[in-house]
Amino acid sequence: MISPTELWAQPSWSVHLPSIGTFSSPRTTDLNGDGVKDIILGAGAAELTPSDSAIIALDGASGEMLWRVAARDQVFGSAALKDIDGDGVEDVVIGGRSAVLKAISGASGKVLWEFFPAAKLKEVRKAKWYNFYNPQFIPDQDQDGLEDLLVSNGGDVLVEAYDPNRPAGYLMVLSARTGEVLAKAAMPDDKEIYMSVVAIPSSTENELTVVFGTGGETIGGNLYATTLSDIMHGDLSGAKLLSSSPNKGFIAPPVAVDLTGDTVPDIVAISVAGDVIAFDGSTFKTLWQTTLPNTEAYSSLAVGNFTSDTIPDLFASVAQGEWPNLEWNRQFMVNGSNGAIEFRDSLGFYQTSTAVAIDLTEDGRDEIIMSVNYQQVNELYQKFFYNMLVAIDIGSGDVQQLGETWEGSNISSTPWIGDLDGNGMLDIIYCHGTDLRHTYTFSEMQIHRIATELPIKKPISWGAYMGSYCNGLFQK
Repeated sequence: MISPTELWAQPSWSVHLPSIGTFSSPRTTDLNGDGVKDIILGAGAAELTPSDSAIIALDGASGEMLWRVAARDQVFGSAALKDIDGDGVEDVVIGGRSAVLKAISGASGKVLWEFFPAAKLKEVRKAKWYNFYNPQFIPDQDQDGLEDLLVSNGGDVLVEAYDPNRPAGYLMVLSARTGEVLAKAAMPDDKEIYMSVVAIPSSTENELTVVFGTGGETIGGNLYATTLSDIMHGDLSGAKLLSSSPNKGFIAPPVAVDLTGDTVPDIVAISVAGDVIAFDGSTFKTLWQTTLPNTEAYSSLAVGNFTSDTIPDLFASVAQGEWPNLEWNRQFMVNGSNGAIEFRDSLGFYQTSTAVAIDLTEDGRDEIIMSVNYQQVNELYQKFFYNMLVAIDIGSGDVQQLGETWEGSNISSTPWIGDLDGNGMLDIIYCHGTDLRHTYTFSEMQIHRIATELPIKKPISWGAYMGSYCNGLFQK
């Protein structure tokens, strides 16, 4: 499929970062004006621990640190990018645990605003603020000439598993310029939320369809669709119930992709229980439903063209078993036209990163690029952990390693694929922990730029976490 000589071209680099780890997925934009996109990533130390490097920006050309920003807890989210301060450089809005949500100057690393600034963990809990998930830019709501932010907040990490007494999550609209709360609406079922919302353009000007889900690993939940107008009115009681999952909730962000050919984006969601469900974007009626057997899903879906028809398809890499006993990952390709499972594999140990999709072979069908964790056991029965990137040809089932094997594990960081320097060749940004003996650690990490000589001849189908545009929407 791919020749080794096409990988690791001259601009490749690897950076080792001690004392931190990441659950975040990289975003890219040119911060220093050199014509090469740079890398923005959330990071941090152990959970409920502050870090001076909770948000970092690396030079895309060299891997050198451009700036770092501290936070009171892990920043597991992925950045939303927009020029907020008017200097011509995209700025960073990113969130994480303990109500961390910051807007940061992309050019300098200066904090433009911070939600609940300088608060200690006890103060945050007392105010009943929890995790912030990935924000989305929405039409200007406060008439200041700048698009504003839609974001979900919820998820109390200190509540015991299976305890149904959990604080309700919220959908919130914030001023992108100042961080001021413009609207706040509680979940209609009073349940927690762990999902990054997806906002889908509507036929009505400045209106959006917002898809969100509730529940968690051990608590049932629901999937809803509402409107931006209802959120602005602070009332989600009229939200459309799309699906219910009695024992496990909805955590992974859904995707919006036209499956019916009517140009209206349809909704495809995956529940923790492993159900993949497609809904008509106009009527919200179920198009099809498929269960990925004996799995739980904490990762989102990748969208691509994996079959011979023109309807986009879905790819899932999910966990086998039931929380907390999740040790292996399984992969499925679901036909977008009818929900049929047409590809299966079982690659690697547990992780929650999502695959990306690109046509590497120029045959009109996408291949998958994804992270794989594995272990080796020595004669003393000691386990050693490694990780790598692989490319999967869905049609043939061939799996090919991309690049090197690295010590450690990748738990939750989705690779970014695209063209960093405008040379027309594929770049891959990939992050992982480096602890050889333990998986769930935040002690040190590596970030790699794999500069290839693989040409990009058409737009990449699904190039990052939540898609090439980082908003859950698939665009042909």
